[in-house]
Amino acid sequence: MSKTFQEILDEARREVPELSADQVQRLCASSDPPLLLDVREKEEFRDGHLKGALSLPRGFLEIQVEGKVPDKKSVIVAYCQSGTRSLLAGRLLKEMGYADVRSLRGGYGAWKNGGFPWAQDRQFTQDQLSRYSRHFLLGEVGEAGQARLLDAKVLCLGAGGLGSPVAFYLAAAGVGTIGIVDNDVVDISNLQRQILHTNDRVGMLKTESAAMTLRALNPDVRVIEHRTRLDSSNIMEIIKDYDIIVDGCDNFPTRYLVNDACVMTGKTNVHGSIFQFEGQVTVFSPGNGPCYRCLFPEPPPPGMAPSCAEAGVLGVLPGLVGSIQALETIKFILGIGDPLIGRLAHIETLGMEVRILRLRRDTKCPMCGDAPTIHQLIDYEEFCGLAGPSSSPKDRNAA
Repeated sequence: MSKTFQEILDEARREVPELSADQVQRLCASSDPPLLLDVREKEEFRDGHLKGALSLPRGFLEIQVEGKVPDKKSVIVAYCQSGTRSLLAGRLLKEMGYADVRSLRGGYGAWKNGGFPWAQDRQFTQDQLSRYSRHFLLGEVGEAGQARLLDAKVLCLGAGGLGSPVAFYLAAAGVGTIGIVDNDVVDISNLQRQILHTNDRVGMLKTESAAMTLRALNPDVRVIEHRTRLDSSNIMEIIKDYDIIVDGCDNFPTRYLVNDACVMTGKTNVHGSIFQFEGQVTVFSPGNGPCYRCLFPEPPPPGMAPSCAEAGVLGVLPGLVGSIQALETIKFILGIGDPLIGRLAHIETLGMEVRILRLRRDTKCPMCGDAPTIHQLIDYEEFCGLAGPSSSPKDRNAA
């Protein structure tokens, strides 16, 4: 027997209790607040919604709700713009086995007109809605995650082999502010692996070349050039405004300096390094795991570390390692997944073997141990005997 829409709606009202905006407000303020389920379209949700609400448009409800709300005993208050769609959604949820579903009478309109608190997400431009559309489809990212990416500030140390893929993918992902530290110029020998630069930019400052590439890729991104070499006199001032430091530097003095500065300031350090056909990535997060000095308490003596100019490096290798660094940075910004804290990913490309090694904090570490002995920044150039970049199998760095 066919039914009119009004008959269907009346049946839904008999099955799904309706609550006033006042009643919903009291429930939300209780010690056991309900799950607020917004069944409007994404565009409506973006314009304004109840704080903490889960957005699940009516058209996707049957498909996605069990993944989003696995506990069918959850107390759910569904709402739409005026209270009609949420009643129909509530009836469907009841049929799917959700035991306690209610609907906000009058919907979001009644809530907002009643003067109750509401939230509005970042208003994306039409270009941004298209550019980041694949991110929006990921439940772990979505519009809230993309907003975090756009608000994030990441400092890339080096615009070379590792810094190139890191900065490129961070810019593509929409990381809003990317700082780049480098005082070198583009050389034709760089182009085998440093994808930020092009043949017509040989002789140009790497930071300038990098900024040109990133701005051309994504106009949302603000690129800040730091045309200098890091040392103890400037590192604290440079890193202070950034959320995460991505270490793609190519020499021991800078690597230890960066580690110590990050420990002192509590900043996360996404570490990557390469050598010939091998690379490694880890994340040093002060207070959550080891630091670089837990692995290597002191720099090596002079002459122990051949540079990439001396030992060579496969051009594609920095792309692999730098991409993982970019991935770990994005995961950290979004707060998703399991970051490589206390773990080191080692990649051997000739045999295509990836090993995950466990790293432990050294309680006797001179920097982050229980009784640290290093209390100020140290410039290690003279100790390492370096006139230029260097690296070794133990600390596989390359530009």
